[in-house]
Amino acid sequence: MSTRAIYHRSIALWTLLYAALVAAISWTPLGEQFLSGPYAYLIAALPAVPVAGMMLSVLRHMNSADEFVRALLAKRFVIAAGLTFVGCAFWGFLESFARAPHIELWLVFPAFWAAFALVTPFVKTTR
Repeated sequence: MSTRAIYHRSIALWTLLYAALVAAISWTPLGEQFLSGPYAYLIAALPAVPVAGMMLSVLRHMNSADEFVRALLAKRFVIAAGLTFVGCAFWGFLESFARAPHIELWLVFPAFWAAFALVTPFVKTTR
């Protein structure tokens, strides 16, 4: 199996685990039952594990890729992170000074991947 296929499979598995954990904690009695007890911090922190797994998968893929692919992924990552930072700062100031509704911080991670998906078709060069 190619390194690209391994990367795609790894990202897909971590994403499914992340979505399943967020759904289980957010929309099931499981979340209500455990988030009010002594296990609250452990259960609430579980979705961070797939986030770390995705980051490690990306780093592993970059490490095994050639220089062009590595540079391309890095550029896309930096642009997506920049868009996410700008969006978070913008909304944070709106919350603080214009009474905009609060957005939960855990949504920053999906926002980053949305930005990454948005920039990927447009970033095809390393310059």
